[in-house]
Amino acid sequence: MGAVIIDGKAFAAKVRGEVAEHVARLVAEHGVKPGLAVVLVGEDPASEVYVKSKGKMTVEVGMTSVEHKLPADTAERDLLALVARLNADPEIHGILVQLPLPAHLNSELVINSIDPAKDVDGFHISNVGLLGTGQKSMVPCTPLGCLMMLRDHHGSLAGLNAVVVGRSNIVGKPMAQLLLGDSCTVTIAHSRTKDLAAVCRGADILVAAVGRPEMITGDYVRPGATVIDVGINRIERDGKTKLVGDVEFASCAAVAGAITPVPGGVGPMTIACLLANTLTAACRANGLAEPKGLTA
Repeated sequence: MGAVIIDGKAFAAKVRGEVAEHVARLVAEHGVKPGLAVVLVGEDPASEVYVKSKGKMTVEVGMTSVEHKLPADTAERDLLALVARLNADPEIHGILVQLPLPAHLNSELVINSIDPAKDVDGFHISNVGLLGTGQKSMVPCTPLGCLMMLRDHHGSLAGLNAVVVGRSNIVGKPMAQLLLGDSCTVTIAHSRTKDLAAVCRGADILVAAVGRPEMITGDYVRPGATVIDVGINRIERDGKTKLVGDVEFASCAAVAGAITPVPGGVGPMTIACLLANTLTAACRANGLAEPKGLTA
């Protein structure tokens, strides 16, 4: 028997549906319409596609979508001034500055200029600290999506051994914090971990977020384990560009109990969780109950 395929596309559609229901209720009962502002500096093609997709889905769930497209040579003070205006705008509940920024802009400075309560990416240093100490925060979208899928598949995660391969501030570290919050026993591993395959084989939950194409193969996976593949890598194979994860799918699926594919696994959950975070931010800003099941 092969692994259960965790369908991120279908699960993300379900999450967006729940967000839309909550938004409709917020508008009808409280006159509050969540607003998401996305700031794009320059013309990075991948970022443009992503921003367009975000804008479309924001409108589909009934939220206000605002896009600010700035030229690549935008001065840092002008970008910071825009963020300050969005911070002060009561109609905007979520602010996302699309990364990467052009090289002359200080990404950390810009991200940390966002009001932490509106930081729907969860990258502000205050939110990082709050998450790390188990307090209420805005949670990075990709790890939140992984957590939602794991909870849906397993029910309770308490007592499970989890290995996170990757130590990035965007995925690896916050993923580990979220799993700790759900009472997993967590190991953070990375490309320099001694005998990485043996460490991974100890996992009930294996999260691959290392940024190396198909690095995790079947011999890294304990039989019956759940494998979450966060990687999105473009490779050339048979003269074609192919999208693959950090997990070698065929060999891991033969051993795992459940696995996310690439594409169609974690990816769709990232935007769904961005919308969920914007909804959560709008509820918090207005002193209203947060949506159940859509937060960490």
